[in-house]
Amino acid sequence: MPAQDDHKIRGLIWFGFWFLLLGFSVYLFQIWVDKERNPNDDPQTSVEGDSQQVVLKRNRQGHYHTTGYINGTKQEFLLDTGATNISIPEHIANKIGLKKLYPVDIYTANGMAKAYGTKIKTARIGKIKLNDLNASINPNVDDDTILLGMSFLKQIEFTQRGDTLILKQFR
Repeated sequence: MPAQDDHKIRGLIWFGFWFLLLGFSVYLFQIWVDKERNPNDDPQTSVEGDSQQVVLKRNRQGHYHTTGYINGTKQEFLLDTGATNISIPEHIANKIGLKKLYPVDIYTANGMAKAYGTKIKTARIGKIKLNDLNASINPNVDDDTILLGMSFLKQIEFTQRGDTLILKQFR
């Protein structure tokens, strides 16, 4: 009997080892996938004369994702020059306490949709910070990415060079 118990214990230990190794591998792979989708998780700001700038790298799909802040809460942004306003999924708007101020019709790649206008006190990428911005709360989106549209981008200078996008705010 003791030999059989030892064999079972060794089998359980090996099973646990491989299970933990697989779990750790999945965890590392997820970190890698997230970094590929958003290569700008911690954007740095540099100061040049009377401006401050943030340089973003394009991801493999050709988009500019970055981490920023809305009203002090950390969020993921997708920069979208085709969006008029900042478009916030409703579940995120609820978490950060944004109020639906008025209904609006928005035009998307899939046609017209209903959304709600709102105001954002502050939006920030690196040290580039803008105040009192128009935005829309979009009840039709389930993901966790906020479209950072022209209500933010028109107030800064942005230039694309190769695989980088340079955001510049003048003081």
